[in-house]
Amino acid sequence: MERADKDLAFMLRYENVAWYENGNVRVLDRRVYPGEIRFVECRSVKEVSDAIRDMVTQSTGPYTLAPMGMALAAWEVRGKGQRETEEHLKKASLMISSSRPTTSKRMAMLTESCIPVALKALEEGRRADEAIRDHVIEMNNSRYNRVRDAAKLLVEKFPKNGTVMTQCYAETILGMMLLECRERGNNIRLFCPETRPYFQGARFTSTVCTEMGFDTTLITDNMPAFVMAKEGVDVFTCAADAISVDGYVFNKVGTSQIAICANYFGVPVYVSGAPDIGHPTWDTVTIEMRDPEFSLQAMGVRTAKKDSGVKGYYPAFDMTPPSLITGIVTNKGIFKPNELFHYFDDGKPYELTV
Repeated sequence: MERADKDLAFMLRYENVAWYENGNVRVLDRRVYPGEIRFVECRSVKEVSDAIRDMVTQSTGPYTLAPMGMALAAWEVRGKGQRETEEHLKKASLMISSSRPTTSKRMAMLTESCIPVALKALEEGRRADEAIRDHVIEMNNSRYNRVRDAAKLLVEKFPKNGTVMTQCYAETILGMMLLECRERGNNIRLFCPETRPYFQGARFTSTVCTEMGFDTTLITDNMPAFVMAKEGVDVFTCAADAISVDGYVFNKVGTSQIAICANYFGVPVYVSGAPDIGHPTWDTVTIEMRDPEFSLQAMGVRTAKKDSGVKGYYPAFDMTPPSLITGIVTNKGIFKPNELFHYFDDGKPYELTV
């Protein structure tokens, strides 16, 4: 089986996202990457849930870590019968998928899919944990290939040697769009906002873009409007942590203000992802509010005076309305936000595409 992570940057390869082996889940610690390459080892389902909640991995990293955590859950009840295994896996699925509220429905799709895989393996006398790991690899391959299909459509919207602005770390679609550009000889240049307070744009996006050979410029989060006005940005593109079927996009906080700037300057806005069948309307999505103290520091260095009474505020995501979005790029085509419900017209089972 040829793996779909071939030729992608270091942090996009499966083993460098999250990997299960014999009662241990190994996950790249994105809190310190790329300054340090360090892996966190999870030896219990709770430690997997904590790793997701504590941002050890971010962007689409949890979509690999979560089902790998289900392999660990199967290990925890190795030698037990079908009933006890099923009960434990259901509890593990709930714990892992609810680690972060905004993406809980997507996560549950992945963790719940591991349960019948484990039970079938037990029936056949195979190891349930290894069966789940193999299932995760197949899911990753399938997802990466679907994202590659979307990337082909997205790259068609980039002018030859054009200028593209990103937001946060779009992970798989970022790698696939760069792979497509490279194979087409389209030497785009990229402007990457830093994406405080975790600086995913600075640490991950810029690293992947340069590692894959592209002209990359890092900007601070308050520069997008100036850069659009002075540097001739052709396209603004991002992924999404959730997309409601009525066309609202939930992504790293700051996305909506860049979309507003893009609309003012006439820059098209393309969001990659698929509608979430569990979110028919925008008001079914919960915006995660994280520890406000993170807004009072930058990479561990306090920026606000301590004990001064200054308060922090930290919504992890914001909502971009359909009116600001040119198109939503999926593996089935590019949809206008208010026509996104047509994504389901082919009647095929819903598959996660991020």
